[in-house]
Amino acid sequence: MLRIHFTAEDLARTRVAATIGAAAETYYSLEVLRERQDVSCFRQWRSEAAGRMGPDTRPLTSLVPPRGPGLDLLALMGDVPSLDHAVDNWMSAPAARLRREFEGVDFAPVHRSWARRVYGGDREARREFADAVRACHRAAVEPYWNKGRSELVDASARFTRLMLDGGVDLLLRSLCPPLLRWRPPVLEAPYPRPVEVRLQGRGLVITPTVFSPIVVSLLWDPLDTTQPPRLTVPVLGEPLTGAGTAGADGSPARNLQALLGRTRAAALQVTAEGCTTTELARRLGVSAPAASQHATVLRNAGLITTSRRGGSVLHSVTPLGRTLLRTGSYTLHAGPPPPDPL
Repeated sequence: MLRIHFTAEDLARTRVAATIGAAAETYYSLEVLRERQDVSCFRQWRSEAAGRMGPDTRPLTSLVPPRGPGLDLLALMGDVPSLDHAVDNWMSAPAARLRREFEGVDFAPVHRSWARRVYGGDREARREFADAVRACHRAAVEPYWNKGRSELVDASARFTRLMLDGGVDLLLRSLCPPLLRWRPPVLEAPYPRPVEVRLQGRGLVITPTVFSPIVVSLLWDPLDTTQPPRLTVPVLGEPLTGAGTAGADGSPARNLQALLGRTRAAALQVTAEGCTTTELARRLGVSAPAASQHATVLRNAGLITTSRRGGSVLHSVTPLGRTLLRTGSYTLHAGPPPPDPL
C-alpha cells in the first residue's frame, strides 16, 4: 500500500502535468512488455511491438531489469514530448547523475559491463543508448501515438476540469476509483510494498500515462528534494491499436503543424492538458511573453480557455481544441488562425 500524506500547503501546490515525456513513456512500454501480463488493452499492441524489436533496440532493452524498478528516464531525459529534446538532455546529463540512477538498478549480470560503459563516461556508449531509445520508440510507441496522445489529452483535460470545479479535493476523490482512495489528508493506492510518503509542502504532480506496468507509480528525484514527487496514473481504457505513424504525411500531427505552425501546434498540445503560462514557456523553451502570445492566439481562435487560479492563470483546452488535436482539421467558419510569427 502506498500512502501519501498531504498538508494544506501540499494541496495548494498539487497540479496536473501533461505527460511523463516521450522517453519515459518509451521505457514504460518496455516494462509492460517485460511483465507479460494478459491485459486486454495491451494484447494486440504487445504482439505487434514485440515483433518490431530488433538489434537496434538491444542497447536499451538489455538494460530493462528482469524484475524490480528500472531506469528513471524521466529524471535522465526530462518530461519533454519531443524525443529529440529528450536525447539532447540525455547527452548533456552529468556522469554523476547517470551513475546514481544506474547503480540503483539490478541489471542482469551479463549486461552489467555494458551499463558501466553507458554511465562511466563512454560517449559512444551514451550515443548508442540514445539511438536505441529512438529505435524502441519507433517500434513500441510511435505507431500507436495518435491513440495514446488522444487518451492523454482527454485525461488531462478531465483532471483540469475537476480541479477547476472542486479543487484538488475533488480531483483526488475522482482518480481511478476504487483503486485509489482519498481519505483526507491521505491518498492510498495499491503498491508492491508498504510506503509512507510525506510531501512536506512540495505538493504532488499528477501525470497521466499511456504505458504503465502497474496501477500507479510514484516518481521522485533523490538529487533534488525541492521538486514535488510525481504520481503517474494510467488512462488507457480501450485496446491500444495502431492508426498510422504519428507525424507521417497526412496525419493529425503533421496537419496540425501545417495549420498552426510548429511552435503553436506544440503549444496547443501542451496547453490542452492544462498548464500555466510559466509551464508553457518552459515546455516550449521560449520566453514567458512569447508563451503568453501563443496562448492569446489559441484563445482567440476558440481552442483554449484561460482562468485565473491564485496568482497565476491556467490554460485548458476547449472541445474544438480537442477535436483539432485528434484530426488536424480546423472547422470554425471564421477561418484558420493567423500564421505563426514566432
